Amino acid sequence: HRDLHSFPTRRSSDLIVIRKVTKADVPQIFTFVRALAEYEHVPPAAVHATEEGIERDGFGENPLFRCLLAEQDGKPAGFAIYQYNYSTFDGQMALHIEDLYVVPEMRGMGIGRELLSYAAAIAVENGSRRLQWEVLDWNMSAIEFYGSLGAQFVDQWRNMRLTGDAVMQLAQHAECIRHNAAA
Repeated sequence: HRDLHSFPTRRSSDLIVIRKVTKADVPQIFTFVRALAEYEHVPPAAVHATEEGIERDGFGENPLFRCLLAEQDGKPAGFAIYQYNYSTFDGQMALHIEDLYVVPEMRGMGIGRELLSYAAAIAVENGSRRLQWEVLDWNMSAIEFYGSLGAQFVDQWRNMRLTGDAVMQLAQHAECIRHNAAA
């Protein structure tokens, strides 16, 4: 994928500004991550992100994610963290939004739409015609909002996840297989 140097890094609509983040925004990104976790009822002890990790993973030589920051009247209003994946059936890259968050008192002002619009423009600029994300089943206002944009549920697919010890166990199995194959 292209780095989009030619893509504008700022866009404003009324008093909303959407821009790509810089290292200087890491503390704000971290603040939004914690606020999103609270909104989604994730216990603080389950949030392992740190400012150092965000800087390392988002601003290194090969960033693991990208981030857009929304500002309303010069104040941080929300963010969208995204990364690219590859659709084997479409045969092209897709843009996956990992997190989308708008400050509660600024919801309903078009900020979420602007963040998604900017992300869609980045996807199109990179030759993708697919933007995807997840939404919690209890977040009815978000579900209605996404539906108003034309987003649809992909009901036949279910998210799967391995974490912690389960990942370690599966990785150990691979180590055994590689060890036996080398013997």
